[in-house]
Amino acid sequence: MYEGENLGLILRKLKLINKEVLIKALKYQKVKGGRVGEILVKMGAIRNKDLTKALALQGGIEFIDLSTLKVAPELLKKVTVKMARTYNFFPVKEENGTIFVAMADVDNFDVTDNLQFLMGTSVESMLCDPEDLREAIEKYYDSDQSLLNLIDNVGDDDIGEVAEVVDDATSIDKDNDVNSAPVINLLNYYLRQGIQNQASDIHLEPFEDCYKVRMRVDGALVELQAPPRNLAPALSARVKVMASMDIAELRMPQDNRIALTIGGRSIDLRVSTLPTKFGESVVMRVLDQSVVSLDIEQLGMREDTLKNFRRLIGIPNGIVLVTGPTGSGKTTTLYAALNDVNDIGDKIITTEDPIEYDLDGIMQVQVNSEIGLSFAACLRSILRQDPDKILVGEIRDLETARIAVDASLTGHLVFSTLHTNSASLTIARLVDMGIEPYSIAATVQAIMAQRLVRTICLNCKEQYSPTREILFRLGLKESELGGKKFFAGKGCEDCRHTGYKGRTAIYELLIINDQIKELILANEGANVIQDAAIKSGMDTLREYRIHLIYDGRTTIEEVLQATV
Repeated sequence: MYEGENLGLILRKLKLINKEVLIKALKYQKVKGGRVGEILVKMGAIRNKDLTKALALQGGIEFIDLSTLKVAPELLKKVTVKMARTYNFFPVKEENGTIFVAMADVDNFDVTDNLQFLMGTSVESMLCDPEDLREAIEKYYDSDQSLLNLIDNVGDDDIGEVAEVVDDATSIDKDNDVNSAPVINLLNYYLRQGIQNQASDIHLEPFEDCYKVRMRVDGALVELQAPPRNLAPALSARVKVMASMDIAELRMPQDNRIALTIGGRSIDLRVSTLPTKFGESVVMRVLDQSVVSLDIEQLGMREDTLKNFRRLIGIPNGIVLVTGPTGSGKTTTLYAALNDVNDIGDKIITTEDPIEYDLDGIMQVQVNSEIGLSFAACLRSILRQDPDKILVGEIRDLETARIAVDASLTGHLVFSTLHTNSASLTIARLVDMGIEPYSIAATVQAIMAQRLVRTICLNCKEQYSPTREILFRLGLKESELGGKKFFAGKGCEDCRHTGYKGRTAIYELLIINDQIKELILANEGANVIQDAAIKSGMDTLREYRIHLIYDGRTTIEEVLQATV
């Protein structure tokens, strides 16, 4: 029925996408290249599992959902974990002397010949979701690494040895004691859980009577099953050894980084320790470039906003600012903007604190305040390096702001961030810092304010009718809805029963046109500037969030939490 058909047509027949979405993906493919299915996944139009099912139908291959599979123990004994990991497959069932195996790569079925030779039996291939495959191998072959087993395997000797190293400043040379396998495996378990769930941070938190382990997923903290309180010194010491920190220092905060590979992916952890009343709090910021899209097309901007933002980041000089609270996605937006304007004919230099992701073809400088290498100091040196475009991680003080203004006036395009609640308030913030209104009017080209909101899980998304009360909180009346539909996630295994999976941004793009410049020169307030920008066509954060709700990408409850 589907074998050999066009993938886009199959997805439409399965009612997973409509014609408009497919056309948008094909336009993107024409400009950027890539596979249509993968583009649709990046767009958030379909899930990876949907794509895999469609590919199976296209190739006439049987699809298997490993997330619901129950495997006979005797079958697992016939396939070693080394074989499963080497050839990236999982045994599904055995029928009439033939072993059926699940694979995630539709182009990888030639390995069945090798498996038949190694296993001495007939082998048939099936197609499965890549994430389900990874989880199945972890679940069935690494069952001895379950949390309870890991905790049980940490004996009193392990804890005592680590505590001795931590408590005795003269015993730093004994740091090999914290390399005991049980402690390593327990920490690795938490790291693996965080990375598999695409957590942005992993927290190890000591309290008086308990020890909590939490991870931040899609902006919300999720609690994991925690180990006993007495394991706190062992785990924190192990993290500090990995991060090359002083494990004997418990009175002062420390910061460093860990580079590691988990599941074949290169991960960078930014580690911070903080001495508290009941022990050291450890937070690990997870920087995993494989789960962050640095493509401006994938940021979730509406068409008009994307068109205007792209035009603004292509100008030869001026300042483009991105504002919002910590964790609102400012850095991702700026990285995507730099990627979009990155050209062999331009030299781009950044100064960051910290450098979160490596950008090909762009020179990146790490700020180091301990040796006097501040944003301002970096920026002065960067201007002597003949750049065309500059990224300043954050404008924190008057000195940095003035150098950024001077750089833009001398023919450079400067990108930077500020912590303000709206685009119009950014102008007032610059004035408060000491930048003259005429300098702001002459240099600032645009200000993008943004917030992050969770998106509805595509696996359990369903239509619902919001109450009058929640519509009132959003500022809407039932008479104004005009047949609009509302959606929410009911909760499933894919989204850990939250109803949400992934995040997107809400944007407010203030373009500094001639009218806005006059208001800045007249030192008008933020409200006056915002009203003028709205009359010029700017969507505020509040208006933008309503667009996302009507598009079925997020819920009313979520945007009410993210914006005022």
